[in-house]
Amino acid sequence: MTNQTTIDKLHAMRLGTMADAFESQLQNTDTFAGLSFEDRFGMLVDTEWAKRRSTKLQKLIRTADFRYPNACIEGIEYFPDRKLDKSLILRLSACRYIQEGHHIILEGASGNGKTYIACALGVAACRNFLKVRYIRLPELLNDLVIARGEGTFKKLIRTYQKVDLLIIDEWLLKTLTTEQAMDLFEIIEARTRGGSTIFCTQFAPRGWYERIGTPEDGTVSEAIIDRIIHNSFEIMVEGKSSMRERHGIRSESAD
Repeated sequence: MTNQTTIDKLHAMRLGTMADAFESQLQNTDTFAGLSFEDRFGMLVDTEWAKRRSTKLQKLIRTADFRYPNACIEGIEYFPDRKLDKSLILRLSACRYIQEGHHIILEGASGNGKTYIACALGVAACRNFLKVRYIRLPELLNDLVIARGEGTFKKLIRTYQKVDLLIIDEWLLKTLTTEQAMDLFEIIEARTRGGSTIFCTQFAPRGWYERIGTPEDGTVSEAIIDRIIHNSFEIMVEGKSSMRERHGIRSESAD
C-alpha cells in the first residue's frame, strides 16, 4: 500500500486531520527520523483527537447560543465594590455543582455583569463537554406558547430537560400571568430530575412570590420557588458603577 493510498483512506474515513499530520511526517523525515513507530502513530492520534475535541467544544458553544460566547472565567473582573467571592466562582467553574444538581442565582441591578458571569460559567461547562442553553425568560415563555399552539409542548419540555445547564436571563423581570407560571413550572419540574439552572435576576428570591402569577396562584409560585432556592448558590453581584459605565459602553448593556 502506498502512502498516498493510506492518506486517501484516512480522508475517506473522515480522519482528515490525521491524514494531514501523516503527510507532514512524510514531508519532514528529518524531524521525525529519531522517533519510533509507536511515538509517530501516537502523535497522529493525538492530533486527530485534539482537533475533534476542539470541534466539539465550538459546536457546544455555538449551540448554547450565549449572549457573550467569548465570556470566560478569566475575564470576570473582581473590583472591590462588586464583592464577588473569587474562590466560589473558581469552584463553580469546575462544574461539580452541575453533577450534583445544584442551581445558581445571580442577583444584581441591571448592568452589573450578571449575564457575563452566567455566560462565563456556561462556557466553562462547555469546556467540560456539557450541554448548555442560554435564553431570556421572555423568549422562553414565547417559545412555550408557540409550542402549545403547534402541539409540540411536551417535545420542547424534553429538549430543555436534556440540557445539562440551562441559563435563564431576565428572570421574573415582568410579573408572570397564571398561564406563564404554569408553563414555567413544567420546565422547572422537569429539570428537578437532572440538570442545573442559572437564574439571572434583579430581584431577591423573597420577592419572587409576588411576581409569579396572581395571589390566587400561591401554590404554583411556591412550587416553582421551592424547587429552586433550597438547592442554589446565591451570588449577589454588586457595584457602585455598572459594567457599562466602567468600560464606556453606551449602546449595549453589559448585564
